[in-house]
Amino acid sequence: MSVYAGRFEGRCAIVTGGASGLGKASAARIVAEGGKVVLWDLNAEALATAKEEVGATHVVALDVSNAEAVAAAALESEQALGKVDILVCSAGITGATVPVHEFPIDSWLKVVDINLNGLFYCNRSVVPLMLKNGYGRIVNVASVAGKEGNPNASAYSATKAGVIGLTKSLGKELAGKGVIANTLTPATFESPILAQLPQSQVDYMRSKIPMGRLGEVHESAAMVCFMASEECSFTTASTFDTSGGRTTF
Repeated sequence: MSVYAGRFEGRCAIVTGGASGLGKASAARIVAEGGKVVLWDLNAEALATAKEEVGATHVVALDVSNAEAVAAAALESEQALGKVDILVCSAGITGATVPVHEFPIDSWLKVVDINLNGLFYCNRSVVPLMLKNGYGRIVNVASVAGKEGNPNASAYSATKAGVIGLTKSLGKELAGKGVIANTLTPATFESPILAQLPQSQVDYMRSKIPMGRLGEVHESAAMVCFMASEECSFTTASTFDTSGGRTTF
């Protein structure tokens, strides 16, 4: 893994879904490049392990679909860090793998609550902390499923499309205020979230990638860290792909 020494020196980040997968990998790189990080995740036990492995300043165990808990966590994180410069929203679930007409309502609502409502709560709570300092980088993790739609994954696809739309609106709202918001749209990559899917669905998604393989978490983490850095200074309300050629728009 290539690391840019000092790129995040003096910068402070909140990373949701930070106990595993892309969240953890992105947080580890931010710390390795000089930044401070607070990890948010539902899994308190995994958070404790990740805190040591990443070198995080602080961790908060919470459900991002709880708006009040998110608002409190944002203030707690600001206190722990001193300020908040970066928000990486990586928390998410897949939901059921069935056609729309068979999709369980409880699964649909849970996916919407975490993937879309939860991300909205995180953005809503952290943006004011960035505005008062006149600086911020927001990275909302979506998916190529939000651009193309995956069969038998309607809730996941719909919420990730929502993340793209939300980020486009947010980025334009903040464009002249020093706060930049973009979204990452990765194709399937090796991650613990794959355990939520049947192998047939993973195989289908691999078959759609022209490179013929799944991504690696470090590849998407590298893009997250560019988007979260001062280098990303003239692109906002946009999407960045790590899709192996699957999506080119």
